[in-house]
Amino acid sequence: MPADMLNSPWRVRIVRPRSDGEPPMLVTFHSKACSSITMFGVVAVTLLKMAGHSGIVPGALLAGDVPSALARIKQDFAAAGLEGESKQSVGPGAEDADNLPPVGLRQRSYPLIQLLSAAVR
Repeated sequence: MPADMLNSPWRVRIVRPRSDGEPPMLVTFHSKACSSITMFGVVAVTLLKMAGHSGIVPGALLAGDVPSALARIKQDFAAAGLEGESKQSVGPGAEDADNLPPVGLRQRSYPLIQLLSAAVR
């Protein structure tokens, strides 16, 4: 790995490699600025592509690319009208596991957005 990538505040590591061309099962995001986070591979690859990355894991972003990656993710959500999306409303009987609302990409992206924000600071 190039020396400038080793000093990057943000790296992506594949947890379980796949040889069939499918996204990895899990992807772990590392940063010196905060704790590592692990996401489902499909979600992680989608967010990487939103950030302007190729979506290929393992990979890394250089320190100078982190602010623009964060801005791209936020911009994509704003363009999709999801910027103000918060917790989904829970109706009666939602405690039943079969009736739980699905977790959206915006909600799943929150830990990565926080990691990138910490890396920018």
